[in-house]
Amino acid sequence: MSINKQKKGEILEKIQKKLNKAEFVAFVNFHGLNVALVSDLRKKLKVAGAEYNVAKKTLVKKGLSGISYGGELPKLDGEVAVITSADPLAPSKVIQEFIKKNKVLAALGGVYDKNYVGGDVIKMLGSIPPREVLLAQIVNIINSPIQGIVVVLDKISKLKTEN
Repeated sequence: MSINKQKKGEILEKIQKKLNKAEFVAFVNFHGLNVALVSDLRKKLKVAGAEYNVAKKTLVKKGLSGISYGGELPKLDGEVAVITSADPLAPSKVIQEFIKKNKVLAALGGVYDKNYVGGDVIKMLGSIPPREVLLAQIVNIINSPIQGIVVVLDKISKLKTEN
């Protein structure tokens, strides 16, 4: 469907505003998603503080050309949607879970830390555990040597009481 220049200009302006505001951008190929799946994805992304927008690839590329990011823009194949967010981890997790569950979405790449990244980085960001889990792992690492000393001292005390 063809759209007029004025509408393209409005869409381009909207894209540029969202891209300038966003700390994290993901490009996904949504080919094969039906309306119910898109609605479900939008709801999950909204809860994660992200926005899901569909626009023509040429308009997305024009919107990105006005912003200086490091690296090279990933290849945008197929039907492309742009996901923008201030937080890189939450939407990445939603994308990763959605890909695992439905197998119809593909992460093409994005923008992280003011640099273009590939789809593998988007997937990697989605596999980072939540903050609480990371804190628990750090506590466990700190506690591990102390626990080892306690076990050794306990063994020594048992040996001395047997003798």
